[in-house]
Amino acid sequence: MSQLNQMELQNLRHMIGAHETAYQKMQTYAQQSTDPQVRAFFEKSAQSAKTTKENLMTFLG
Repeated sequence: MSQLNQMELQNLRHMIGAHETAYQKMQTYAQQSTDPQVRAFFEKSAQSAKTTKENLMTFLG
């Protein structure tokens, strides 16, 4: 894997942070939902954001 330049590293960190924020929000929305379909939607969205964040973090290693 090639080295990341400073701009790429900054962008990667920004995307990781954005996906962490999305994960936290979707988790909160899921917990507050009373409709099972809405809860499932937010839980799926949260999991997707978490998976994407974890995938992006592999570029830092």
